[in-house]
Amino acid sequence: MIVYGRNAVHELLRAGRRRVHELWATSGAAREPWLSGPGAPRVTVATGEEIARICESDGHQGVCARADAYHYVGHAELLARPNPLIVALDEIQDPQNLGAICRTAEGVGATGVVIPERRAAEVTPAVCKASAGAVEWLPIARVRNLADFLGEAKTAGAWCYGAAAGDASVDYLEPDWRGGVVLVMGAEGSGLRPRVADSCDQLVRLPLHGKLDSLNVSAAAAALLYGILQRRS
Repeated sequence: MIVYGRNAVHELLRAGRRRVHELWATSGAAREPWLSGPGAPRVTVATGEEIARICESDGHQGVCARADAYHYVGHAELLARPNPLIVALDEIQDPQNLGAICRTAEGVGATGVVIPERRAAEVTPAVCKASAGAVEWLPIARVRNLADFLGEAKTAGAWCYGAAAGDASVDYLEPDWRGGVVLVMGAEGSGLRPRVADSCDQLVRLPLHGKLDSLNVSAAAAALLYGILQRRS
């Protein structure tokens, strides 16, 4: 996989979870001390245009790397952690949203993120960039069926809460949020699928006092996760 962007490449090298085979940087970016850290390959100096061709993006910020493919963990590994806080994403398809949610999840110390194998964004170079390298530290699992995963989570002792607007939802401050928790975020526009919503123990909502009736999914995830962090603390 090609990883591009200064934060994404920096965290790729710092985490050390994936072998890095090649590094390219512009003459200015090549002076960054973290590019010559232990275990990093020698930097090949290239022009911005050459780097853009390698990573197929103009958002490279002067640096890119060729690394091993991204390694997903098993969902059972996440559920086995003590009092896990897991973010499950129901067919989130925008790489920018996936990256932003992963960045917030890593920031609050979440146990990991779960995504479906089909009809959903996966970890790509764009997601690595959007997450500012958070995906290099945050365990991410892929599951065949999200509703079945929620059933396993409940069997393992976790409470599952789906984010959804509407009269059936309770204010996000009402649940306890301690212990094992799975927060489920729905797809952009369509929200939670019916079977996924039915698999949740409770649906929660954020208060909205303006004219709009919803938030971007990554913004909603950030608000919910920091609210949950305060309650768990």
